[in-house]
This record gives sequence, C-alpha cells and structure tokens, in this order.
Amino acid sequence: MFGLISHSLLAVIWKDEQLSIVIVMSHFIGWIRKKKREWTKSALDRVVFGVVSLLGVFARMLSWPAARRFASLIGDCMHTVGLRRELVYRNIALTFPAKSSIEIRAIATQVYRNVAVTLLDVLRFPLIRERADVTALIDLDPKLYFCGTDNGRRGAVVVSAHYGNWELMAMAFGFMFKPITIIVKRLSNEPLDRSMNELRTMHGNSVVYGDQAIRAGLRLLAEGGVLALLADQSDPTATYFGEFLGRRATLFHGAAFFALKANVPLFVGMCRSGSDGRYTVDVHHIDTSDLTFCKADIAILASRYTLVIEESIRRWPEEWFWLHNRWKNGGDGQSGG
Repeated sequence: MFGLISHSLLAVIWKDEQLSIVIVMSHFIGWIRKKKREWTKSALDRVVFGVVSLLGVFARMLSWPAARRFASLIGDCMHTVGLRRELVYRNIALTFPAKSSIEIRAIATQVYRNVAVTLLDVLRFPLIRERADVTALIDLDPKLYFCGTDNGRRGAVVVSAHYGNWELMAMAFGFMFKPITIIVKRLSNEPLDRSMNELRTMHGNSVVYGDQAIRAGLRLLAEGGVLALLADQSDPTATYFGEFLGRRATLFHGAAFFALKANVPLFVGMCRSGSDGRYTVDVHHIDTSDLTFCKADIAILASRYTLVIEESIRRWPEEWFWLHNRWKNGGDGQSGG
C-alpha cells in the first residue's frame, strides 16, 4: 500500500514538474518571439534611417533643380512598384468620379513625385542659411497674418494639410517671420523621428507631440506664440464625423478648440507648386467673430477650415497626400482598404 501511494505521489509530482516545464518553456518561447520582433523592428528601423540619411547626404550634394529631377525619378519608382497604388487610385477615383483612368493616372504620377520632392526638400534644410535661400524656394506673404494678429503680438493657430510642401512652409514662416510650434505625431522609428524633428527645428521652430499639446499649446497661445497643426488625416480616436471630399470621415476639431479656447485668430495655409518653380502659399483668415468656446461652435469652426482644405485639394489634387487612407475610420464602407 505504501509503495502504491509513493508511486502515485511521484506520478503527481512528475506531472506537476512536466507542467511547470511546459509553462516555463512556453514563457521562454514567447519571450524569444517578442525579442525577435523587437530585434527585427530595431534592425529595420536602423536600415530605414540609414537609407534616409544617405539620401540626405546625396541630395545636399546636388543643386536644387538636380535634386528635384532626382526626386521625380524616386517618385516614379514608388509609383511603378505600386506603393499603395491601389489605394491612391481608388481615393482619387471616388473623389473625382468624372475623371478618366488616364487623368487619374496623371494625377497619381504627380502625387508620387511631389511626395519624393517634399522629402528631399526637407533633407536639404541644412543648406538653408539666409533669407535668400528661403525666398528662392517659396513665396510666402505674411501680410494677412500680421494684420490679423496685431502685427504678430497676438497668438494664432495655423492649420494646414499634407499638401504641397507643408514642412517647407512651416520652416519658411519660422525662419523669416516668427518661430512657430508644430504639433507632430511621434514616428514609431525613433532614430528617424529624432532626425525629422532636428530638421524641423534647426531654423527656429519647435515641436510638441500630440499627447503633450493641450497644456503646451494653450500656454504658447497665451504668450502670443503661433501653434501649427495638420488637420487632414484620419483619427482612430476621434468622436467627430462629417463629410470630407464627399465621403464620411473623422474631422479634426483640435485647431478649433485651441483657437476658441485661447480666443486667438485661426489661419489656413496651403502650400502648392507655383508656376515659377517655387512653392506658393495661399493664406486664409477664417472668421471666428460669431463663435464662442462651446462644443457647437468648435464643430462650426472645424467645418470652416476643413472646407478651405477641401477646396484646395479639389483645385490642385496632385498636391495632396493621397497615399494616406483618410476615410478608414469614417464607417461608410468605402475606406479603400
């Protein structure tokens, strides 16, 4: 009897040991898989950062016209290999149903080229050393801004979109007129994120991440500063919806919140390619005189600046960043993937 009991206890202990080993091995394998993903992402991030860094070195060795031609070649390669091509074509076709496939392809071709040109222009920021370097690239008239802000003494909110060269526009304004603080999205690639922010801030501007923007932004506006943000991408956390280019989408109310809460003017700046080879910035002062800081008026103001962005996209569609799935959180069943 004693032997039978001992045997049974040993069997139970052995089973418990086996179970413990299985649990430990399961955790170990999970840890290895997690580390593998982390190591893979880290290695990939370093490769991407290295490629972008080398691209920047090469771009700064070229003249501006040569860099533009090289960027167009990169854009054509992106288009040819099909980087989000199906999404781009679908978005353009749904927005402009009357356009032919040839017209859609022509718009898409220029979109890819503009994306590459924008990147190379940003990578060439270290070459900008004086005002003439900026005016050779962009035509930016600050008259409307200074008139609406008591010659720059009041704070202001500037809204834009991933349109034309939005990064160059922000740099040019901060370099020539008044430094601005830009609300940015943190990139998952940390080395690239740091590098991009170094380029954005090397001529006087500053950046703040979205999760830190409310307190910093309101303090900045109270002190007479300029707060800039983009209002054209899809927001998975948004609770406000409406029409964007004829399709249901999330709408950004952040700029309206800041402007009405701080009681400062709001401007829309849209940067597009000009006929002389430089960029042209169209500035719009959005009327807020009939609005107060409340939920309904925030929505009204958001619809006003969204309309200006839409009008620019419809007029010059090749300037907008169609590679982003703007409608994926709209819930209309036509997100495009």
